[in-house]
Amino acid sequence: PRRLAARAAAERLASELGEKVGETVGYRIRLESRVGPKTRIEVVTEGILTRRLQDDPALEGVGLLIFDEFHERSLDADLALALSLNGRELFRDDQPLKILLMSATLEGERLAALLDDAPVVRSDGRMFPVTMQWGRPFQPGEFVEPRVVQTVLDALGSESGSLLVFLPGQAEIRRVNQQLAEALGERADILLCPLHGELDLSAQRAAIEPAPKGTRKVVLATNIAETSLTIDGVRVVIDAGLAR
Repeated sequence: PRRLAARAAAERLASELGEKVGETVGYRIRLESRVGPKTRIEVVTEGILTRRLQDDPALEGVGLLIFDEFHERSLDADLALALSLNGRELFRDDQPLKILLMSATLEGERLAALLDDAPVVRSDGRMFPVTMQWGRPFQPGEFVEPRVVQTVLDALGSESGSLLVFLPGQAEIRRVNQQLAEALGERADILLCPLHGELDLSAQRAAIEPAPKGTRKVVLATNIAETSLTIDGVRVVIDAGLAR
């Protein structure tokens, strides 16, 4: 997964075991690693996995390789799968490497054929009712921030819970954050939380953790929060419908 999702997944897995990250569960991402001599589960980004496969095609010491959210189909993920299949065929005759592809949307049969007709395991999830409302399209030359700010203010007035707002980039996040701060004034019950890949770990964690009691969050995010992350307490999602 992405760096933020890798850290969040490792922290959640470690908490389920009642441990700290770096014991049984660790992670490796660009410029940061938290693993120890007892680590048996490593959560890594696709880029880290690809480089590891280039250095160690056999993945010595690894029994199971899991590709989560495989339907996102990045170049690194596809290359890592190809390298792992090649390494398993060439170097793992005695102890075959097990490979698990996880996806919410891809056709399992097609992936199974790629993996020598591997079995397909299905897990039916629960669907929750979602009400969708559409705004008018943005016009050429129209600034995105004023309409997003007004939509957020309307949602804060009519809905409970926290809000997740998708914006195309960091510049839009900064401007919307500033305009919302001015509009909300001294309201201590609303927390504005930017979320993008360039933030430090503490700021990213503040965005995805549950809001403190008596407060609500407005998370202003890039597409970093579209997959692999769960932000507790979010009741309304506002998508500007724009991407960069």
